Amino acid sequence: MEAALYGPDGFYLRPEGPAGHFRTSVHASPLFAGAVARLLCRVDETLDHPDELAFVDLGAGRGELTAGVLAALPPDVGARTRAYAVERAERPEGLDPRIEWCDRAPGGVTGLLFANEWLDNVPLDVVEAAPDGLVRHVLVRDDGTESLGDPVEGADASWLARWWPLPPEPGLRAEIGRPRDEAWAAAAGTLTRGLAVAVDYAHDHTERPSFGTLTGFRAGRETAPVPDGTCDITAHVALDACLDACALPGAALLTQRAALHALGVSGGRPPLSLASSDPVAYVQALTRAGEAAELTATGGLGDFGWLIRPVGIAIPGPLLVDGDLPVDGDLLVDVADHEEQ
Repeated sequence: MEAALYGPDGFYLRPEGPAGHFRTSVHASPLFAGAVARLLCRVDETLDHPDELAFVDLGAGRGELTAGVLAALPPDVGARTRAYAVERAERPEGLDPRIEWCDRAPGGVTGLLFANEWLDNVPLDVVEAAPDGLVRHVLVRDDGTESLGDPVEGADASWLARWWPLPPEPGLRAEIGRPRDEAWAAAAGTLTRGLAVAVDYAHDHTERPSFGTLTGFRAGRETAPVPDGTCDITAHVALDACLDACALPGAALLTQRAALHALGVSGGRPPLSLASSDPVAYVQALTRAGEAAELTATGGLGDFGWLIRPVGIAIPGPLLVDGDLPVDGDLLVDVADHEEQ
């Protein structure tokens, strides 16, 4: 997976970039970048307007989110914002010169670190319950041919026992999320003060899929995850395990639907009277409502998990409802509940 995604001929180094193969929330609508910009502004307020405010876009693709956030910021905040696009590919031509392109998250910064669909591409191992009763690593050739390897031992076995125990039924599979836990803890640890947010496809201990989630994407279509560099290889993220890996007071996991609603993204239709008084404004508002509905849809992008980790601050106001986190099923797990589990 590491070689197929990030090696010399890896998928994420291809010139067309991820947007040539699939859409994320960033590509679905500029409303997403606008919401992230509003979150950055509230982080700025919570930090009492530092002289330099960092925005770190982790897994930046070709810098689409970073550029969109900078464009949406009010001038006073934008003037103090230092934007970092973190990606292994080469810097794309024509990117806003204010954006610093780097291959790892900068350390010791203050502000907002935002990882949109990054953790699902952090390489991991797949394991399977074998006929002999052992859980074994799944080995794969670059043509996609699979076989079973050695039994899972050590830290990986401990992770499985806690987060994704496999019943002794041959063919059941799991994905060892320990590398994602470590990657997220390291990324969030680069902040001196501020907020770290990871947004991704997710599952938790109550609904682990029986046969795993590993899959591929190429040219807009789901495909077999053949590790030859021609397709994306991705697996959903055990965000509850990531939460536990670096939990701090106030850390929480909520849905994208709840987070975007709190940040002002609503799919409500504009009033019909606007169609008569200002038809152009009505069409524009209707378009925005459709885009917002896609970003927050149940069964779609709205079900993505938002892992919120404050560092030295309280969770910024927009993510709160009457001083608390969103409820009604949209708060997936918070630290207090998590520790009880």
